[in-house]
Amino acid sequence: MVGMDTSKAQFLPFAAINNFMLPEYRLQVISAVLHGLDALTGERRGAINSQLRRHLQVPGFRNAAQAPLPIKIKNSIAPFERNSEMVAQFLSAWFELRHDLRQQVNDLLVERGWEMLPPDADRAKLPGFLTRWPKKESFEVVTAAFHAKYPASQAEDNDISLMTVWLSGRLPYELVEGEEESEGDEETAA
Repeated sequence: MVGMDTSKAQFLPFAAINNFMLPEYRLQVISAVLHGLDALTGERRGAINSQLRRHLQVPGFRNAAQAPLPIKIKNSIAPFERNSEMVAQFLSAWFELRHDLRQQVNDLLVERGWEMLPPDADRAKLPGFLTRWPKKESFEVVTAAFHAKYPASQAEDNDISLMTVWLSGRLPYELVEGEEESEGDEETAA
């Protein structure tokens, strides 16, 4: 990537996604991952169980991964809100479980000109989320475009938005006109 200055890239920790998630949806994501644990690859399942052992404390269980599912779900919320490594592993697992949605959102974002890693890249290895988000691509715009492109899809708007965030590796922290915003654009916007 000639001429691209990556030293200026700013990242938010993965746990910052909690500022963009409704509590009910956070619970839904955690629940989907823990319910789908057996459908994950061995490596991802091991990473989730490792996060549970490391960050969950369940009275009566030395290994929190052995606790009953409803207790694991409930007790995963607080660590998910604080721990970026746990967020990264859970979102990677959620991503793995949503193969059809992943492909559809990826195709949509590529058509719309988003710059992203390949869909099969392990985003959990990144330092966090990029902070720059295309101003014209709000969650509402992306979900509307998704529903227009895939009218038969039963995907919920929250799932489409989360898939957009995870695929793009971005959170809408700093809204920009394009990938490369010039100083003149910043002065005009002020």
